[in-house]
Amino acid sequence: MFRHRILLGMAFLGVSIMVLYPSATMAAAASHLQQPASVGIFANGSPTKLSSPTSFQPPSILLKKDTAREFVRLEKTDVGTSKAESVGDFVVGPGKSESSRFTIPAQLQTAEPSATPGFRVVPKTGVIFVSEKAEQYGWYAGNPEWSNLGQGMPETGDIKDAPARIDTVVFDDKLREYAPVPGIMELRKAVADFYNDVYRKNKESKYTAQNVCIVGGGRLALARLAASLGNVNIGHVIPDYTAYEELLTVFRTFTPIPLLLDREQGFKINAKELRKEINGRGLSALLFSNPNNPTGALTEGPDLSACVDVARDMGCSLIIDEIYSHYIWTVDSGVGDQTWKMVSAAQYVQDVNKDPVVILDGLTKNWRLPGWRCCWILGPADVIQSVSATGSFMDGGASGAICRAALPLLKPEYVIQDCKALQKEFLAKRRYLMDECSALGIEVDAPPTGSFYLWCNVRGLPPPLNDGMSFLEEALKEKVIIVPGIFFDVNPGRRRPKLASNYATYIRLSFGPSREELQRGMAALRRVIAKHSSPAEPRAPPGQALGSSPK
Repeated sequence: MFRHRILLGMAFLGVSIMVLYPSATMAAAASHLQQPASVGIFANGSPTKLSSPTSFQPPSILLKKDTAREFVRLEKTDVGTSKAESVGDFVVGPGKSESSRFTIPAQLQTAEPSATPGFRVVPKTGVIFVSEKAEQYGWYAGNPEWSNLGQGMPETGDIKDAPARIDTVVFDDKLREYAPVPGIMELRKAVADFYNDVYRKNKESKYTAQNVCIVGGGRLALARLAASLGNVNIGHVIPDYTAYEELLTVFRTFTPIPLLLDREQGFKINAKELRKEINGRGLSALLFSNPNNPTGALTEGPDLSACVDVARDMGCSLIIDEIYSHYIWTVDSGVGDQTWKMVSAAQYVQDVNKDPVVILDGLTKNWRLPGWRCCWILGPADVIQSVSATGSFMDGGASGAICRAALPLLKPEYVIQDCKALQKEFLAKRRYLMDECSALGIEVDAPPTGSFYLWCNVRGLPPPLNDGMSFLEEALKEKVIIVPGIFFDVNPGRRRPKLASNYATYIRLSFGPSREELQRGMAALRRVIAKHSSPAEPRAPPGQALGSSPK
């Protein structure tokens, strides 16, 4: 026998303030509250008939605009054992109607068992969640009426001055067989040579094929690395890539420790703070993306070198996701010249087999070939042996045909030509999106110095657009997709209250799509904001047109 209780509260200035109502009905709570709000209870996306939507009053002290998010937490308690179980947390809002209410996504709730015995419901990443939500509004990949500003991949077609794209993959009898689990030797050597030629020309210690493992995609590389970790504390930064959350949850051999990036420092990793965190939290490893997804913050030059020094001195492995390392918008350090630049921690490694630096990269983003699912892990030879061994029972290795086709793409002259063209095109799109956001009153805390994302704060927009989840709901009505910021509040095991997220008022916008799709998307967001703005709040006129993609 179970009884339900309702906990009403708000995530206010990053602090969860809870008010407990042990009654099983919403009506009993109404007498304690002051400002009307429309409430509906949903569990895992489905209505739960505990009570019909009821008007009630949240504490007025918490109803300050742009700084609070109301929510309801529903728990069920076994009367015999008094054991409480969370059913879910649900957003509510002043005056929200039945038609406009937006349910909390499943991954922000307590995980429920699957209907099939022995299985669980696996949470979705932010991009998958918003894509599936958009499908309910009629979106499908390639729909010319829509703009996907939430997508996590770059445009994959031809761009001006880039080398010709490979359009044919040839199979022979050998390539119809299994490839070696660590990847074919030719590609492993090509990857090692690429890093030596570009980042390590004057270094005595050089990478070899024994320092490289080829894998079938970036997330698979992360899974292999996670499966190779011991019983250690591993740090991870916040905000960061949404897939890290479940990755750091399902492997139980290590303990994930969150490290909050400072907005005032541009969301960058600081070597001095890193040393303190490693020492104070007993970290044996640290996972982070560089450039960061979603903020676009880039740790480079002396700062990146200092982080590598700290890792070497403190005996803490850096696992660096460099999947966006060709999307660089600074020219003061790294390798390259005033027309192109790439950044990698490989430049600051002293001994490739002793320095605890493990790098993940691949064709997915930097070569604009996400469909090839071809990435690599670069690091000390003993780490490569471990991740190769995990591949023998996890996935069996990458496609030999794709590995063979990738060989000419690792030649430095090809990479440099492609990088120059990529940065020229994406820099124009970055500039356009920054200008449009400024005109629309969408704040960008720190202009991105890497990646193809803007980390946007919508707190200054009129309600309900000053909340990331509500912004998504309104954007979908105008056929444009964005990703709410709460998905990047990496929270393994749901150990922190998700609704107290620092990123509830944030969204991530991507300038990965083509120029045409970007312009279509920003026109849609202009309509969204105009719909909710009063006549006394005119917005700036559209910025200069980006034009068509040059070919």
